[in-house]
Amino acid sequence: MLQGKTAIVTGSSSGIGLGIAEHFAKAHANVIMNGIEPSDQMADTVARVAALGEGEVVYSPANMMKPDDIQAMATMAQETFGGIDILVNNAGIQFVAPVEDFPTEKWDAIIAINLSSAYHTTKAAVPGMKAKGWGRIINIASAHGLVASPFKSAYVAAKHGILGLTKTVALEVAEEGITVNAICPGYVWTPLVERQIPDTAKARGMTEEQVKQEVLLKAQPTKQFVTVDQLGSLALFLCSDGAASITGTSLPVDGGWVAQ
Repeated sequence: MLQGKTAIVTGSSSGIGLGIAEHFAKAHANVIMNGIEPSDQMADTVARVAALGEGEVVYSPANMMKPDDIQAMATMAQETFGGIDILVNNAGIQFVAPVEDFPTEKWDAIIAINLSSAYHTTKAAVPGMKAKGWGRIINIASAHGLVASPFKSAYVAAKHGILGLTKTVALEVAEEGITVNAICPGYVWTPLVERQIPDTAKARGMTEEQVKQEVLLKAQPTKQFVTVDQLGSLALFLCSDGAASITGTSLPVDGGWVAQ
């Protein structure tokens, strides 16, 4: 399906980003994976993803807080594969605290990685997509791009900003064969979430199952975690010809969270 196309997936060393990279590899795209881990630590993962399809998979340790690193990753895509056809802005971090106690450096880091990096990657990718007359930009937002929760001021602000960026760029490139969409997941079952459950259970005096159902899944009417596979499948669909008229949208994948 994606043979001959090249995708950058930021924050793809694990979790959602890794799942999307795997789906693209299975569809025979060339994939540039990205994360904060050194390249040598990612060699086995990159090789495993590459074995899923016929495309080439490489890794960039670009720091999403550094515009020069982001430009270097875009240059890698140009020099290695002839440009960027698909861009998935997935990199993100989180920190939780009341706004009056929120560390300024945490605010700055979250805005830089969760929002500003998507601006820099998009700016780098769009000219080449326009030249080819085809492109797909997928921003991984969150249910928190549509609704808020206490103590997550920076994250909620960044994810709301991602939706604004999505709409604006979609309008700017609407006649260029490029679509721009945002996926808004609820709680996703990832290794990061799984590792947090025992500590949360201990802190709250709850069982791990209670943490899942009464804390993490409280807002999701289905009481089911979103899966990485579901998000990867949706990202792949957004790259298909069948999704050519879907642009400027925010697609909740949240078990009904924002329907309430």
